[in-house]
Amino acid sequence: MGETVNKDMDSSVYLEEDAVKTAGTSASDVTKHGDRAMQLVGEERVVLTEEDNKRIRRKTDKVILTILVWVYFLQILDKSVLGYAATFGLVEDTGLTGNQYSLIGSVAPIAQLAWQPFSSFLIVRVPHRILMPALVLGWGIASAALAACHNFPTLYAARFFLGLFEAGCLPLFSVITSQWYRRAEQPLRVAAWYGTNGIATIVASALSYGLGHIRSPLLESWQIIFLFVGLITIASAPFIYWKLDNDIPSARFLSEEDKPKAVERLRANQTGTGTREFKWKQVGEIFLEPKTYLWVALSLFINAGASVTNTFGPLILNGLGFDKYLTSLLNIPFGFVQWVIILLASWVVQRFRNKSAVLIAFVLPVIAGLAVLYTVPRTPSHNAALLVGYYLLAFLFGLIPVLVAWIVANTAGTTKKSVIMAVYNAASSTGNIIGPIVFNSKDAPSYLPGLRVVLGFFVGTAAATGLQAANLMFLNKLQENRRVRNGKPAKIRDTSMTDTYQDMAADDRSAAEEGAAAAEQSRIGRNAFADMTDRENDEFVYVL
Repeated sequence: MGETVNKDMDSSVYLEEDAVKTAGTSASDVTKHGDRAMQLVGEERVVLTEEDNKRIRRKTDKVILTILVWVYFLQILDKSVLGYAATFGLVEDTGLTGNQYSLIGSVAPIAQLAWQPFSSFLIVRVPHRILMPALVLGWGIASAALAACHNFPTLYAARFFLGLFEAGCLPLFSVITSQWYRRAEQPLRVAAWYGTNGIATIVASALSYGLGHIRSPLLESWQIIFLFVGLITIASAPFIYWKLDNDIPSARFLSEEDKPKAVERLRANQTGTGTREFKWKQVGEIFLEPKTYLWVALSLFINAGASVTNTFGPLILNGLGFDKYLTSLLNIPFGFVQWVIILLASWVVQRFRNKSAVLIAFVLPVIAGLAVLYTVPRTPSHNAALLVGYYLLAFLFGLIPVLVAWIVANTAGTTKKSVIMAVYNAASSTGNIIGPIVFNSKDAPSYLPGLRVVLGFFVGTAAATGLQAANLMFLNKLQENRRVRNGKPAKIRDTSMTDTYQDMAADDRSAAEEGAAAAEQSRIGRNAFADMTDRENDEFVYVL
């Protein structure tokens, strides 16, 4: 094993034909402007066994996934402690009045929204080994600086810079996940790093409880909380630079023999492994597609609803009549439920291969929980029912990683993928801006008007999911018609979604007839690393 198969003498001809038919470019242009992976494997198919696949996946998990999990955990921790700081006197000590606390909660996503166009460009052009630690260092400094803030303007400025440096986090992580893993593997990997939402909630609750008991003549409890999490983030930046690799061709944890195999195992994705060339044509394509606007709607609705727990979760619990210490501790089981639901949603997606159905199934408990919070009176005798309603909201955290994995799996082209995730994050930021604003302090402790609006968001989520599933089915039908016109089979078996690695042409080599038909079948997969978009590549299969 490890030896590559013999070169197909006609491969350059087929590659040129595919490129001309789908993107209007020559074979030499495809090689020049394609992924770096094309330079590594050339026009060869690499022999890859399931044992090779598992070994490479384990190595990738050990290095790449570990970094993603830790850094995303830090991002959520730094962002979420604002709510806990509020329970330990932030509002009173800094003299916040009216909706100023809501504005501080909204300014980070405002910064993220403003930075998204630059974020998408940097993700393509700047090596990930440099970009990620730079972002981590920036938001770590901003988080620690919150401890030195004593009024609304300084808090607002620090939170702005926190959001600015966090702006590229989710798009960058989504792109990295797509460039290292098969499509079947992506939901659980997204869940692994996004699931730290739950872990960070647990840790933030425990830290707030513990650090809140520290008595210092110099620092208030909320200042200690900000300083602690900020310094941990700052200290992590050098480690990330030391361990992270840019892409498969430059991966230090893979042997020279394994690098071509690591590329080959991603061929069936048809989404590429990354290039440093920013292509404006791919940007224009995004805004011509209806599916982009459905992704935007889904991101906006879900993230606007998620803000009910991110910013106001501890305050809602405090409104039930518990003291600040018990309020912090009550978020620990909520964080655990969050984590379990994220993993459960992604496991169900991987098991049944239908992301749209899982999204709809998981949005129903969220609607039920909001209905409970809206209708049940805020009295001590109803605390149990209110807590159940609040905990049902944890199902919304299962929606986001599934949606992210769904978008990434249905987008090809390095620039297009980077921009679409920036667009997703822009919609997410818009939702995070809207969410806290609809919850006004004058509506405490019930927040009924805000709950009514959020209920509408999640009903809209279910509707948009159904529309996107229908749209993707239509796009697959168009792809089949294009393949027939280009002399290819109408139906292509999507081996990127199988549990185990399978060569794209394995079944065809054993069953195809000799002659021209066999040659046509062997062409499948030659566009995989040409940095073509899903719209340009007629071999791309959309997943529901």
